[in-house]
Amino acid sequence: MRSPALGPTAFLLLAFVAAGCSAGRIESGVYYSSKGYHVSLPSPGWSVKRGGAADLELQRATPPGGMLADATCEDTALRRPLDVLTRHLTFGLKERVVEESGPLTVGGRSAQRAVLRGSLDGTPVEVEAIVIKGDQCVYDFLYVASPEDFAAGREEFRAFVESVNGSVR
Repeated sequence: MRSPALGPTAFLLLAFVAAGCSAGRIESGVYYSSKGYHVSLPSPGWSVKRGGAADLELQRATPPGGMLADATCEDTALRRPLDVLTRHLTFGLKERVVEESGPLTVGGRSAQRAVLRGSLDGTPVEVEAIVIKGDQCVYDFLYVASPEDFAAGREEFRAFVESVNGSVR
């Protein structure tokens, strides 16, 4: 039996990481943030969720899932360790079980990744969180889907993260 589709509540997990909305633009399948970074959008099955708190929020109806990209360019975030920043991305997750966690490199920058299972308002979800530390900003990437649908979007999420421009500041 499939879990219920990710509803607005699951997207709250996606939206809480940002303090405010950032202007950006999309040109030829690339999102350009006003904070100085850009990422390539995943396949056409993903659509931009307007009005979210993160720089860029994406959602897919079939199979259901969501992704986001956001940057925080404050000294406070830059001083925190990557593992702490990664945990902050998933604070709303209950009954959390860490499946994978560890350091990695993205675009020549230090990063941290965590994959967790848990629930959000009683709905089972699986989440992958990646945080990249630049010179002037911390870059958050998050992917959330039901456990049954998680694998279907994971490669697209990884490509999304890897597409962040190499000059993250």
